[in-house]
Amino acid sequence: MAAATGRGGAGRGGRCQSAQRGRRRGPQALRALLLLLLLLLPALRALPALRALPALRALPLPLPAMSGRLPAEALGRRVLCGTERATVRYVGGLPAAAGIWLGVEWDDPQRGKHDGTYEGTQYFKCRHPRGGSFIRPNKANFGVDFLTAVKDRYGLKEQDVQNGTKNTLVLGKKTVELIGMDSIAEQQSQLNLLVDISVRECAVSHAGQKEEISRTCGNIRHINLSKNLLSSWDTVTDIASQVPNLETLNISENKMKFPSTSISVCNVFSKLKILALNQTEITWTEVLVCARGWPAVEELYLTSNNITVLERPDNVLQTLKLLDLSDNQLLDGNQLHQIAHLPRLEQLILRNTGISSIHFPDSEFGHKTKMFPSLKRLAINDNKISQWSSINELEKLPSLRSLQCHNNPLMDTEKNPETLRQLIIAKISQLEVLNKSEILPAERKGAELDYRKIFGKEWLAAGGNWNPERNKPSEEFRAAHPRYAALCLKYGAPEEGELKGQQPLTLKNQLLTLTIKCPDKPEQKPVEKKLPESMTIQRVKGLLYRLLKIPGSELKLSYESSKLAGKEVELDNDLKPLQFYSIENGDCVLVRW
Repeated sequence: MAAATGRGGAGRGGRCQSAQRGRRRGPQALRALLLLLLLLLPALRALPALRALPALRALPLPLPAMSGRLPAEALGRRVLCGTERATVRYVGGLPAAAGIWLGVEWDDPQRGKHDGTYEGTQYFKCRHPRGGSFIRPNKANFGVDFLTAVKDRYGLKEQDVQNGTKNTLVLGKKTVELIGMDSIAEQQSQLNLLVDISVRECAVSHAGQKEEISRTCGNIRHINLSKNLLSSWDTVTDIASQVPNLETLNISENKMKFPSTSISVCNVFSKLKILALNQTEITWTEVLVCARGWPAVEELYLTSNNITVLERPDNVLQTLKLLDLSDNQLLDGNQLHQIAHLPRLEQLILRNTGISSIHFPDSEFGHKTKMFPSLKRLAINDNKISQWSSINELEKLPSLRSLQCHNNPLMDTEKNPETLRQLIIAKISQLEVLNKSEILPAERKGAELDYRKIFGKEWLAAGGNWNPERNKPSEEFRAAHPRYAALCLKYGAPEEGELKGQQPLTLKNQLLTLTIKCPDKPEQKPVEKKLPESMTIQRVKGLLYRLLKIPGSELKLSYESSKLAGKEVELDNDLKPLQFYSIENGDCVLVRW
């Protein structure tokens, strides 16, 4: 009986479960049938026998899923398709192709197929002849609002807000675990503590609901919005308007539309100090228009924007201390004159800008220019500068202290990089750092003494003379060596003996006859030694240890030149060779301890 009852129960239960599955399958089958009809509808409408049916002709095209994904203002928006970015240039239909299509221009033209033309009709234009494609809206990701990206990046997801599930929030290196619905308010209060936010590559495309950012994380000071889907400066303004203490903003790698005419000045960016607009396709004219709203900006990064022509900033960018124009092919070096009167500009970065010369026409050699009055650091590496005249011009800058200039054709004019460095040091008197390497006082002195000696014969041939009344070097010589007269005043004119039998700086292992004296130890007799000019100071100290039995770490060396009586030069760098200090035959090395 029990077994029969068990079997009977099982049978009834199985019939009930089958009935339930049947009821569930009913709606599923109906939905599948409707979906099939919707998919077949365009093909059915195209059949000649069915095209005349009014009921069928009146049915709309199947676009429920697509229209749900398509924003109201899709034209001009930035989209993400897989890993590729594009800009929407067309929204509408195509002949013999049902539904709505998006015409997009790809950032990478290799991704495209055409120039916006379909069957002989051009629906949109592309910069590249094969930079465009047509895609369905459901293939395009139009991005998320700013706050959604912040919550996703920093640990608070939308489903957690709805379900009240267990979650964690990461603040710097600290992870806070929050559980249940009561945690949501606490999570949002934790988000309000965020000061530095990075949502790089988070597909941010719009600000979201009004005032939502300020309510949730209004204490932000630094935002990285680079490489997102921002399509206009207005969107950036909408986000920044909810961050009253914003100081740093990076929106690089967003291809955006900027205002090109006058805009109303507001206080949205009143505290902004650092702004990065690299690879945004902004023009210099648009920079000046927008800059009216940046009253406190100090650092502005504008690399890779195809900026070719500059205009003078009138009543804008007056607080700017750093400007980076790298990777913009400027029309010529004279474009720099347009920004030469920014009163506080201390650092100018011009890497790979295509400039071939630098000239400050407002002053002659020997005088300082009024241009770039505060400029301390200049980077002109990776350009086309090939003449020493551009280096001579830099001596006119009144505040220049640091220069980067490698990877210019000029650098190929000297085979020895050490010689090249010395020439640049000698030509720019106030320089303290060259190509990121500090210029020590001994290096400067050696460079200037060498320069004075190297071009001594040229100076004499051009009309130079030891007699001040007869010293009249030609205009050509003074243009090529504008500091030579100052170096003669500083160290004295080169004597005839210094210029006789002058050897190339690159000559190795030339023996120098030197006298070694110990001025504080009169009982120690002078010793004459022949040393190679390539011998380092460290090795000289090793030699002296064997002679004097005094550890090299306790020795202090200097030398007196036989040509410059009474002038003593300290040998303060153990790694430098004797020739670095311009030591010559007959000079005297002084040893103290």
